[in-house]
Amino acid sequence: MIAVDTNLLVYAHREDSSWHEAAYARLAELAEGRGPWAIPWPCLYEFLAIVTHPRIFEPPTPLDLALTQVEAWLESPSLALLAESPGYWPELRAVLHSGRVLGPQVHDARIAALCQSHGVRELWTADRDFGRFPSLTVRNPLVG
Repeated sequence: MIAVDTNLLVYAHREDSSWHEAAYARLAELAEGRGPWAIPWPCLYEFLAIVTHPRIFEPPTPLDLALTQVEAWLESPSLALLAESPGYWPELRAVLHSGRVLGPQVHDARIAALCQSHGVRELWTADRDFGRFPSLTVRNPLVG
């Protein structure tokens, strides 16, 4: 299963992003394909926070449009939403320790631990910080 990080969701949604076309195409492949794909719940929260933020985008995405976008992704029959489960803490603890994670990097560790605990084989992201988690395969599908 492939999981998608926040930055790809933002790029696919925001037409003013220089990565929009590539990100939109990659997400469409996943959403319309038969293979399972995933979005961690924290990435959906972060997506909403980013695209509706007036200090990040001028103009920001109106909340109703952002919610409609999330609902469109949720309609994909092959989508799995990744959430914390009872066995999640040991996975997160291990990821925090192995990645020597501190401060704001805890968010990325949460995503990595969710992916690992749900058997994700690859995380698609443009964020190089995920390289600190050697047990997670990370790929930027927007570059060759």
